[in-house]
Amino acid sequence: MFITVLYEKWDSVVSAYSDHLNVSLLFYRDRYKLDDELLRLDTFSIGDKLERLNLLRHHSAFLISLAHTSKAKLLIREFARDCSIPTIQAQVSSWSGLSKSSFNDGTSLDNFVHLVPAFVVFDNIVHELVQLLNITEFLVLFDKHFDEEVQFEWKKPFVSALKNVHFEPMFTKISVCPFELLAESVALYMQAAIPQFEARHFRNFIVFTKDTLALKCEDCLSANLSWVRMMPNGRVQTLRKFNDFLRQEELEMIYQVPVPTFYETQLSFCLDIMEIATKYLLLTNHSLAKAAKKRPEGFVEWENGQNTSEKGAVTLKRLMQERSLDFEFGRYEFHFGEVYYQAVIGMILKVERRVDEPEVDFHKYIGNWTLEKGIQPLYDNLSVDHEPFIQFMSENINQSPGIERVQPCASTEPVFLDTGQRVEGYSIDLLKMLTNSLNFTYDLYLIEDGKFGSVDENGNWDGMIGDLVLGKAEIAIGPISVLAERENDIDFTVPFYDLVGLSILMKRSDVEYSMFKFLKVPLVSRMLLVHSSSPQVLEWPVWTCILGAYLFTSTLLWVFDRFSPYSYRNNSEEYADETEKRRFTFKECLWFCMTSLTPQGGGEAPKNVSGRLVAATWWLFGFIIIASYTANLAAFLTVSRMEQTINELDDLAKQYKIEYAPLRGGATETYFRRMAEIEENFYNIWKQMSLNESGETSNRAKLAVWDYPVSDKFTNMWRFMQESTLPESVDKAIQRVLESEKGFAFIADAMEIKYAILTNCRLQQVGTEFSRKPYAIAVQTGHVLKESLSQLVLKLQNERKLETCKERWWHQNERRKDCSNSEDDSGGISIENIAGVFIVILAGIGISMVILLFEYIYYSRKGAPEETEKATKRGRDGSGQRNGNGWGKMMGRHLDLETDNVQHPHLGQRHTSTYNNSAFSVD
Repeated sequence: MFITVLYEKWDSVVSAYSDHLNVSLLFYRDRYKLDDELLRLDTFSIGDKLERLNLLRHHSAFLISLAHTSKAKLLIREFARDCSIPTIQAQVSSWSGLSKSSFNDGTSLDNFVHLVPAFVVFDNIVHELVQLLNITEFLVLFDKHFDEEVQFEWKKPFVSALKNVHFEPMFTKISVCPFELLAESVALYMQAAIPQFEARHFRNFIVFTKDTLALKCEDCLSANLSWVRMMPNGRVQTLRKFNDFLRQEELEMIYQVPVPTFYETQLSFCLDIMEIATKYLLLTNHSLAKAAKKRPEGFVEWENGQNTSEKGAVTLKRLMQERSLDFEFGRYEFHFGEVYYQAVIGMILKVERRVDEPEVDFHKYIGNWTLEKGIQPLYDNLSVDHEPFIQFMSENINQSPGIERVQPCASTEPVFLDTGQRVEGYSIDLLKMLTNSLNFTYDLYLIEDGKFGSVDENGNWDGMIGDLVLGKAEIAIGPISVLAERENDIDFTVPFYDLVGLSILMKRSDVEYSMFKFLKVPLVSRMLLVHSSSPQVLEWPVWTCILGAYLFTSTLLWVFDRFSPYSYRNNSEEYADETEKRRFTFKECLWFCMTSLTPQGGGEAPKNVSGRLVAATWWLFGFIIIASYTANLAAFLTVSRMEQTINELDDLAKQYKIEYAPLRGGATETYFRRMAEIEENFYNIWKQMSLNESGETSNRAKLAVWDYPVSDKFTNMWRFMQESTLPESVDKAIQRVLESEKGFAFIADAMEIKYAILTNCRLQQVGTEFSRKPYAIAVQTGHVLKESLSQLVLKLQNERKLETCKERWWHQNERRKDCSNSEDDSGGISIENIAGVFIVILAGIGISMVILLFEYIYYSRKGAPEETEKATKRGRDGSGQRNGNGWGKMMGRHLDLETDNVQHPHLGQRHTSTYNNSAFSVD
């Protein structure tokens, strides 16, 4: 099955986009576990006639068009309509969002969509900037990248915005200078233009860049400019996953790793196209979907090309309307006809550097832009000099007691976000104390990706730290660990919380109590230890077979005793002198087989040899069953109380049964990745030293005795983590811990783990914390409130107000669950597990009492008249008194119910001593 990329001859853009699309297909084939031969990519140069495209009629399953001329676009659209081949038309040239598509003939095709990427949509901001700032003339500075740039018509947005525009290389002095540069080039220009900034030569200095890297210039002592750039939505991080895939598959030889930040917008568009194409083919092609080992996320209601909820066929247009289809720089919104533009958000930042304050590296978020709403200044306009405003943000709530989503209650003063969500927690209490003392206002919002922040190889940050570095926020508050790499780009106040490290979260190994556990004994060879599902018990068919063997053996004994000529029943004269005389009736056979399974024993065995062989066979069967049951019961009760086999991180590293992984994109992932990289670096150094043939022979001989001195602990752990698949969120990680059949250990910040244990008794923290770091408030580099916040935090610590907050949210939290402590278990067998044995005793006693009552009533009604008649014939007893007590006759002896004396039946004398029952008889 082929996905074909269509391009125009002599088009210079094809080479770069073809590489992007090809490696994007590799990425999505790996995501859905598709074989290489099932889905392939090829390119096709279109001509000026429709006949050439007919060669693809039976060859391609999906078309991706990179054509940019109107004639070529109309030709491809006509071919897609005639052949009913799903087609994506990529808009890689300039595009105005205010006009309809020039190649739309008014008809609508369900399987033809025209996509306008974020970097093309973003060009529309230039025209609005010119009007808003009332610019009449400007100069566009560009670096050598744009001389070699494969994007055609990149100058059109500037020319269409203003006629009086000039294009020059870098380092030109002029009052209004929009940039079209790489981020690193901006930093170089800012360093060279420090005198011009100090002299205020620039009235409006605007940096317009499509580079995703934030501005970083440590040597820029003076600057005053506007930074205009695109902003990822934070909900999707496909580029990071893509870079991880390239690194994991070792594709550095065919593709640049990591991808340069300036090309990330183009690569992101190619990833978007390939995601749409693969999902469409997986949803419409049954054979491809059957071969895929993983279905597209968010499309569980689609089956065999049909939407089961709406009973409609899958089309490209319906697929684009799915809300679960989101992308790095925003969703594709419907515009005119078949056009879907990417709803990218543009940021406008005010960048200031001052010679008198060299520590200040300040970014002010002064406005944003969307194609739908245009430029929206956060203040009156974009040119005024604003005072620093404070914008706080917090982590994704419901991860720790730092901030939680809660229901309204009267006992606390809530803090509400602009979205109407209510938040509270330790961090909110700290925020209230800070604002009350320093008397400042703030805007509070929640981070989109729910992460604290980690950096990639290009230097781009995500999460809370990313918003600080970009300038979207100025202060971040929450359980943010102080890390060395974070301190390179932001500042921290003094710590406000104790040292917190990384820890391991696992499912508690407590076994569910059962009064009848002795009936559910698993075989030792099938016992599942820690983190297993319910054990494979001694199933009811086994008990049924044992009962069947018991009844069969009892019946067999009775038959052999009934028909054997050597049994006591059929040969009583020969066994007349035997003291033990036992006739094996069916009732007696049942009793014999039952008592043979107990320590009491079955008593006298049958006299015939055939019966004795049956009895011996039953004894052997019973011995094996009882021995196996006893051994497994003891082992089962012991295993159910065994301690956790995983006690620390080293235990995880030494085994491969239980999976473990940190959160994807978090600081914990960065920790393990860095440790693995350090081990690899040391290994390479050792290898270079010991295997260097150019070195002296004596030195190599000395190093030869040092056999692989570098540990590979974290290298193996990082490899196993990648194979185990890193969870995307804390909630998914906890769910995986609870539901994984093989067992899963989640390695994360100890604060998150302790809060999960606090609210769920099925979880436990394993081992001690490692890599401990303090929590502090994060601010932009050189922020004016840094020192004031630090002094206030120290004051709150001295007054022990922070300890009061900790006590409230940890020990007095209303979500706290009272969980039993497994460490308090003495190790003995609990009554909960053995109570069933006592129930068996009570049940046996109860049944015997019922049978006794039944026997008494039955004998009283049926046996009493017969016994009375027999007693009348015998006459009176030896004392001359008639025994009218039927119960005494039934017992076959004369009893004086008033005393304990016994009367001899012949002599009539009373004796107080005890006699054998055989000494008495009834006349």
